[in-house]
Amino acid sequence: MSNPDWTPVTHESCGNVKGPFYHGTKYRLDIGDLLVPGFASNFEEGRISNNVYFSALMEPAVWGAELATSLAGSADRGYIYIVEPTGPFEDDPNLTNKRFPGNPTQSYRTRHPVRIVGKVEDWAGHPPEVLQQMLNGLKEKMRQGLAAIED
Repeated sequence: MSNPDWTPVTHESCGNVKGPFYHGTKYRLDIGDLLVPGFASNFEEGRISNNVYFSALMEPAVWGAELATSLAGSADRGYIYIVEPTGPFEDDPNLTNKRFPGNPTQSYRTRHPVRIVGKVEDWAGHPPEVLQQMLNGLKEKMRQGLAAIED
């Protein structure tokens, strides 16, 4: 799968990518807090995440917030924060070149802290049936062993 207009984002080239950047989660956090790797994954039980994930688009952050809260069994809708990476980052290999060529979701990961610099208060979630469809697909992939996170 290739996209001739896509240039991979690597630790060396990430300075060319401009924000704002977003992170969706089930956790209530404060401006100035740091998201750091080494904590439990929102998406794979029993897994410690070696990276912090974020996106230059709001839509992946919305999915992150909704899926994290749903998988945790919470009725909350989650939180979306505006974040600032403190170190180099790269394309998220869990999304890049998977369903579409390149990185159309503009999703990235880093092993460095990511600072919360703002909070998105007014965001629209997905209709319940769309969220349930995504959860069903994710659970089926997990059942088949196909949803492992490349971390």
